[in-house]
Amino acid sequence: MGRKLLPREYVDVHAAALTDRVIQINRCATVVKGGRRFSFSALVVVGDGNGVVGIGFGKAKGVPMAVEKGVKNAGRACVRVPLIDGRTIPHAVEGVFCSSKVRLIPASPGTGVIACQWVRSVLELAGIRDVLTKAYGSTNPINVVKAVMDGLLKLRTKQENAALRGVEIE
Repeated sequence: MGRKLLPREYVDVHAAALTDRVIQINRCATVVKGGRRFSFSALVVVGDGNGVVGIGFGKAKGVPMAVEKGVKNAGRACVRVPLIDGRTIPHAVEGVFCSSKVRLIPASPGTGVIACQWVRSVLELAGIRDVLTKAYGSTNPINVVKAVMDGLLKLRTKQENAALRGVEIE
């Protein structure tokens, strides 16, 4: 199975004004005596565009309920992402989930978000404006989004690295 996402500082979502974006909606059919019964699942990303982002997955009999559950789930899983100058990530990192790998590389100002639509949604809602990405392995949207979150959770600032090493930064 895939790796568990690392725990990080979770954010109080009631204080933040979060926007949500639906990444994918799946329809599942169960065959019963009278015909087919459909259920839906929704993959949702929420973020404030200023370093807070979360992903959620909701399942229900209807699309609106599935999206609502996904948003609620994503709001509970919001984490703070370290940003450099409010535009890019501190260092290159690779996120892994199941057979999906996503490499995130910081970019110079004006580059923009060079990414596929699922990765772009997560990074834009996190407030990252300049980054290069490359997805390897499985391109299943659910696994790719979880791999991006794994990568974002691995990011550390210079101060965090210095504290871990016991070194003071001038």
